[in-house]
Amino acid sequence: MLVAGVDSSTQGTKIVVRRADTGALVRRAQAPHPDGTEIDPEVWWQALLDVCGDGILEDVAAVGVGAQQHGMVALDGGGEVVRQALLWNDTRSADAARDLVAELGGPGEWARAVGSVPVASLTVTKLRWLAEHEPANAARTEQVMLPHDWLTWRLRGGTDPVTDRGDASGTGYFDTAAGTYRPELLRMAFGRELGLPRVAGPAENAGPVQVPGLPGIGAVAPGTGDNMAAALGLEARPGDVVVSLGTSGTAFAVSEKPVADASGLVTGFADATGRFLPLVATLNAARVLDAGARMLGVDLEEFGRLALSAPPGAEGLTLLPYLDGERTPNLPDATGRLDGMTRSNLHPAAIARAFVEGMLCGLADAVDALTAQGVPVHRVLLIGGAARSAAVRSIAPQVLGRPVVVPEPGEYVADGAARQAAWVLAGTAEPPEWSGPGDAEVYEADPAPGVRERYSRVRSALV
Repeated sequence: MLVAGVDSSTQGTKIVVRRADTGALVRRAQAPHPDGTEIDPEVWWQALLDVCGDGILEDVAAVGVGAQQHGMVALDGGGEVVRQALLWNDTRSADAARDLVAELGGPGEWARAVGSVPVASLTVTKLRWLAEHEPANAARTEQVMLPHDWLTWRLRGGTDPVTDRGDASGTGYFDTAAGTYRPELLRMAFGRELGLPRVAGPAENAGPVQVPGLPGIGAVAPGTGDNMAAALGLEARPGDVVVSLGTSGTAFAVSEKPVADASGLVTGFADATGRFLPLVATLNAARVLDAGARMLGVDLEEFGRLALSAPPGAEGLTLLPYLDGERTPNLPDATGRLDGMTRSNLHPAAIARAFVEGMLCGLADAVDALTAQGVPVHRVLLIGGAARSAAVRSIAPQVLGRPVVVPEPGEYVADGAARQAAWVLAGTAEPPEWSGPGDAEVYEADPAPGVRERYSRVRSALV
């Protein structure tokens, strides 16, 4: 039997078709999304229909959807979209987040209530922003979904919306430890009740595909958020910390116990299996390298070569990479800065090295935040678009202070969604064992002296 997995990300939609028993890849396709921090959800739907063309779903028995977390899809009573979806990287609700934290009694109360402290990315803050700034749209809104909820709902013909505990745990109105919604927090944020998707079990069949023009696939998985799907695709286990360098940067770990971090650094998510997925997210990852290459007028390959030609520490240059504001630490209005400039170190190689080290320092702080919450770290898996850079792979162990495993490149979110679909078919207590991505290479190096310390001083001066 065949299963399909969909990844609807900020950048585009990807689909993989794999064998349900072994995970062997059969076929795949992709379509782009426009850039931005808000988008008409119909763009996601059209992209999904585009990638499902040319018979890619032929003989598929089950499908699952993984999608970007947190996005607010507001719907009216008839299921029509009220306004463009606000995405995770939209920071306009930063003031709403601060207000909500204060209204409940501080960060500790939020951590105890839902496992996370609201920041602008979480859905609950976007709902408060909607209520305050677009009252007419708020008055029309009768239900709210996340991107993966909405796409799964559309695949199933627009009936009985479902979500999973993993993606629900990123809303700010779901108690991760208890596995239940907190409707009073939603009322506090929005002013009244809203319809919410039912939380399905991890391997529950949510129903068949009911879309004209698509095959009548008999099983649609509950779906999940992108980070939860990536953990499934990587077959991550307790002790694994995944550092993902995509549009955003994340460090997350599979854990047997929930995390409730009152500092707000670690968000206490659930995973897609019944376990937990404590996570630290940054807004600045691969696009930091894109910006550096653009500034120097070179392509990414040359940018990496320049970075590797400079010594560790970039001759004293330190980049604070808050080019799009920042989520962790919670500084949505911050800007980047290049510190330690002298006449001797202002040359392309040192600048390129500083950009790579600065991006990685933000993720090294993220790994440290996880360990401070008692999350075990046995190995670090480095994934994402920026992990393809030879400079990033080489410099990462020097900054992270640990050996780094770089799996073979893959579409881990789509793979995880496909594995969830295979789990629905299997009906077993745990997801099916697939071969998983191979370990392409293990990178080891001594920590680069002074890099993290200088970065910490520059960051502390801003905070």
